[in-house]
Amino acid sequence: MFIVFVAITLGITYWAAKRTKTATDFYAAGRGVTGLQNGLAIAGDYMSAASFLGIAALVYFNGFFGLIFSVGWLVGWPIILFLIAERLRNLGKFTYADVASFRLRQGPVRTMAAIGSLIVVIWYLIGQAVGAGQLLHTLVPQISYRESIVIVGGLIIIYVTFGGMKATTWVQIIKAGLLLGGATLIALGVMAHEGFSFEKLFSDAVAAHPKHMEIMKSVVRIGDKSNPIESISLGLTLMFGTAGLPHILMRFFTVTDAKAARKSVLYGTCFIGYFYILTFIIGFGAIVLVANNPQYVVDVTKNVLNLKGGGSMPAVYLAHAIGGDLFLGFIAAVAFATILAVVSGLTLAGASALSHDIYANVIMKGKSTEAQEVWVSKLCVVGLGILAILLGIAFEKQNVAYIVALTFSIAACANFPILVLSVFWRGLTTRGAVLGGYTGIFGSIGLLLIGPTVWTKVLGMGPAIFPYDFPTFVVLPAVLIVAYVASVTDHSESAKQERAMFDAQKVRSETGLGAEAAASH
Repeated sequence: MFIVFVAITLGITYWAAKRTKTATDFYAAGRGVTGLQNGLAIAGDYMSAASFLGIAALVYFNGFFGLIFSVGWLVGWPIILFLIAERLRNLGKFTYADVASFRLRQGPVRTMAAIGSLIVVIWYLIGQAVGAGQLLHTLVPQISYRESIVIVGGLIIIYVTFGGMKATTWVQIIKAGLLLGGATLIALGVMAHEGFSFEKLFSDAVAAHPKHMEIMKSVVRIGDKSNPIESISLGLTLMFGTAGLPHILMRFFTVTDAKAARKSVLYGTCFIGYFYILTFIIGFGAIVLVANNPQYVVDVTKNVLNLKGGGSMPAVYLAHAIGGDLFLGFIAAVAFATILAVVSGLTLAGASALSHDIYANVIMKGKSTEAQEVWVSKLCVVGLGILAILLGIAFEKQNVAYIVALTFSIAACANFPILVLSVFWRGLTTRGAVLGGYTGIFGSIGLLLIGPTVWTKVLGMGPAIFPYDFPTFVVLPAVLIVAYVASVTDHSESAKQERAMFDAQKVRSETGLGAEAAASH
């Protein structure tokens, strides 16, 4: 199964490489992707291994609470649909920094936006690499964890370097189809086992789970204390983080026009919403069929939930409990495909931040040729691939869903507010955007470092200085205040010009006049 999938995707890469000639082809698939194709690709980019394996695992260990993650991750999409998709397509070229710096000074704003993008991409890569390594190693014990991460890294470098956005898009579309199909089959298997009765599914799960009725409560956090601020902060993180992910925002530059951008969000939201309903059934199904089963649990006498192969495995074992080895092979190949598709999107987003924003627009000040820019981008892909391999080995023991949530808090605190302010608020100046952006980046990283996840669990330094796992509740308002104050107090000549250019930007963002056209070939 693995080999078949890898062979098909390498074939696509070869096909795409022959058709990738210009920078527009490499970064944006020649802007020729239709709304439905892009909707599937967005779903493929977004339904990561963390959401497939991670949410099923959260539901498996914590019951109903795991649903907050899937709802939070879904609620971000209407924000993208109504606020961002169309304007992004009309204002941008290849990256979200194009939009943020549209009427501001290129150097400082692009540098800040690229740093924000890169931090998000690298953190997200860690989560995906760890998931891929654990998965391959558990399923094919002959391949060690380190070897499996090296295999994943190598494949990504080949896809993105040679095939660019075209290959990435088609890998994501195929993977979305496989994942939706596979998850549907598992959910049907669970419901058939329970006689298609949710009542029976939940009562069996409550009976099987060591926490019993506790798993049907929605407020209890993943840790020990239930806390409304923590829940609000988590909700804000998941909701606005979605709208600040560079590899998702990048997908809007691949469609033909703004109408296709809106359609693709609509299709994508439908696919993703359907998928998250399934993860919930899969999580409760795993409590019934996988917990207490000596075949999957390390030691039934000590802990009925503790699985062989780590905490991310309930969905994969559930596939085996329902359909035996063949179905397990299929779902494992799907999960692996999921990781490859997401990582190729991430790598391309990181490489475009480095080559298009930093190299072409900050270092060369827009004077580089397309060929030079694409060449630098390919070098960055190789560098990011190697970095992903090294970090994946370093972070072997962490839960994948936590790592992804950390990424989201940086995206929600730095990328999202600056993007929205630059598009909707006339008063934003370069000074406000840069100071606000850096407040978001360093504020969220600083508070994450002294928060419970890193300070207490990873570094073992005792009680955390900052009591909440997700700093968005504190950092997001701070970013807005800093950006507002810094912009309002900026009376320089350049600030006046930037405010005056808002009208032209607004016309283009609303109407698409002057927007980047689709490639003609």
